[in-house]
Amino acid sequence: MARVRYGARTEREITATRTAAARLPDIWSTGVTALWETDPDAVAAVLPPPLKPTGSPLVRVNISEVGLPAYPLGAGSVAVAAAHGAVDGWYPLVMPMTHERVLTGGREVFGEPKKLGRVTVERAGPAVRAALERHGIAFVEVRGTVDGALPLPEPSSRTDFYFKFLPAVDGSGFDGDPVLVHCVRHERVRRLERVTGDVVLRESRFDRVTGDVVLRESRFDPVADLPVLRLLEITAGEKTGDQSGRVAERVDARALLPYVHQRYDDPLQAHDGPPEGSA
Repeated sequence: MARVRYGARTEREITATRTAAARLPDIWSTGVTALWETDPDAVAAVLPPPLKPTGSPLVRVNISEVGLPAYPLGAGSVAVAAAHGAVDGWYPLVMPMTHERVLTGGREVFGEPKKLGRVTVERAGPAVRAALERHGIAFVEVRGTVDGALPLPEPSSRTDFYFKFLPAVDGSGFDGDPVLVHCVRHERVRRLERVTGDVVLRESRFDRVTGDVVLRESRFDPVADLPVLRLLEITAGEKTGDQSGRVAERVDARALLPYVHQRYDDPLQAHDGPPEGSA
């Protein structure tokens, strides 16, 4: 009988997969990062306990093209500054990805809030534009002009906070206790440039524009609720790195439940039923 590919893999095959994953080469990404100060009350409102605000109400957006072997990947993140005890880090609210492969691993292993989306990084001479788009809405857009090279930083580490959980089968709460994950990212930078532009302030009921950061209204990705009160920096560059995670603690399910909608486009998405009218 021919091999049935859905069948159990041998211990040798499982070991080979783990070994190959441990030998991945450096994978470099090219992208744009924006950092701004926002409303401290807005930051406090989005943080599930036991996370707390830091002394600085910061939002960090990263929009990158990643040079994965065989196919390019668009990857983005919108995160707010947060603290867990004595550890300062970032709490990502949404992480658009262009491929399901990285989407699945990040969500199931680390609890990352990854969603399928369109990620754009464009450069024409000194002009740069980067955007995160879902459901036809470019809900974050960063644009400007490269204004010269910056000194390369030393290799660094940062901590991202994720909540890993599974919605309950019966639709109430969770299957098992949710956990708070500390994901430590080690990064090296080989190119870093300053991005500037004309500072034009405009606000309407549809979007907020401050300097070179545009936050468009989206009920699916409402980052416009974190307005740009003071733009601190925009940079473009190339970086590589790796990450490792650990479970920091089990969290109170009742305290986390009011924030679960952050992970889904619709609060009922975790328990979708058949379309209306289906048999």
